[in-house]
Amino acid sequence: MSDNTPNQYTELCSNGIVVPNPADNPGLVSDCATLLAAKDTLAGTRGSLNWSADISVSDWAGIGIDYYGVSLLCLEKYRLNGAIPAELGNLANLSVLSLNGNQLTGAIPPDIGNLAKLVELSLSGNQLTGKIPPELGNLSNLTHLDLSNNDLTGAIPPELGNLSNLGEVYRLIKGLDLSDNQLSGAIPSELGNLANLKRLALSDNQLSGAIPSELGNLANLKRLALSGNQLAGEIPSELGNLANLESFSLGGNQLTGEIPSELSNLANISNLNLYGNQLTGAIPPELGNLANLEFLSLAINQLTGEIPPELGSLANLTDLDLSDNHLTGAIPPELGNLAKLGGLDLPGKLNIPGELNLSHNQLSGEIPSELGNLANLKRLDLNFNQLTGEIPLELGNLSNLDLFWLVGNQLTGAIPPELGNLANLRHLQLGGNQLTGEIPPELGNLANLTDLYLSGNQLTGCIPSSLRVPLGDDEIKLIGLPIC
Repeated sequence: MSDNTPNQYTELCSNGIVVPNPADNPGLVSDCATLLAAKDTLAGTRGSLNWSADISVSDWAGIGIDYYGVSLLCLEKYRLNGAIPAELGNLANLSVLSLNGNQLTGAIPPDIGNLAKLVELSLSGNQLTGKIPPELGNLSNLTHLDLSNNDLTGAIPPELGNLSNLGEVYRLIKGLDLSDNQLSGAIPSELGNLANLKRLALSDNQLSGAIPSELGNLANLKRLALSGNQLAGEIPSELGNLANLESFSLGGNQLTGEIPSELSNLANISNLNLYGNQLTGAIPPELGNLANLEFLSLAINQLTGEIPPELGSLANLTDLDLSDNHLTGAIPPELGNLAKLGGLDLPGKLNIPGELNLSHNQLSGEIPSELGNLANLKRLDLNFNQLTGEIPLELGNLSNLDLFWLVGNQLTGAIPPELGNLANLRHLQLGGNQLTGEIPPELGNLANLTDLYLSGNQLTGCIPSSLRVPLGDDEIKLIGLPIC
């Protein structure tokens, strides 16, 4: 018996009530004593646990037992606001320890690294502080480690690269989740040793340095999330080796260099998010080979050159955001082939906004009439480019459109009356162009319209009275036309 388990608790757990036949179950008696000793530390001032010597341990909240002792401790969302007791490291038979969604504070005890049979360790959604104990690297049977959504600091221990079984769960996307903490330093190259890993989530920390090329060894990886850090350097071309990758997010870092064409080898990728970096060069046309891609964001970088027409081959794409770059040339008419652009509103599935966002670039030429084929599109943002010519009347076919922005271009001609067919439209902004002619009364058919921006053009005639509310008094003054 460990010195951390006072004899008084051993005596209580030997009363024949909490543990049947205590003489025949010494392991369970020991675990019972450990938990009674740890109860108050774990529960804190708000948590309530029914652990007592008056109730069979099999009826204790969050406890699972087997022949050898306590095998499961699962207390998710129990309002616990204490600390994780070091005594839990004495539960030698424990295979699952899950304390998610409480208000636990303090450090993760290094003693947890003694739990040799542990398969799952989940401590997410608490207020834990301090460093990740390197002793967790001793948990050789661990298949899932989730320390996300805490206040952990310091570096990621390279010892976690010893957890060779992480992710080894049939058909489940398990792995290593350290996201939403305050971790700093470099990503250890040793994580590239986790050959069975299916998920690696390190997003929303303060990690710096380069992305280790060794991560390209994670052949079973399905999800890689490194967004919201301070990572620098180039995207390693070796990441193109991740043949099973489905979701890849590097957004909100300080990455430089060009987008590696090797990313076109990610045949199973559905989500590719590289927004908010300092990437330069052209968009690789090879990205058009990613047949399963649903979400592509390269926004807020320093990309140059033309939009590759090959992106029009992405038949499953629901969201395309290339905004806030230095892209030039014409909008490829091939983008009109993206029939699924617009997303699917399915119960229980993330509702992708259904956006085509090419705003804040240096695009020129006319708006392709082929964009009128995007029947599912919900948001079309072409603001602040150098587009010329007339607004294609075919855009009046976009019956699901919620937002339509063309501000700050050099568009000419009349406002197409066909825009009055956009029954779901709430936001229409055409200001800051060179549009002429009268405001079509058909715009009054837009019953859901909440904001309308038309000033900064060369419009004539009068403003239909039905547009008074969505325009507002200030915009009506800027247009400078009477109400009719």
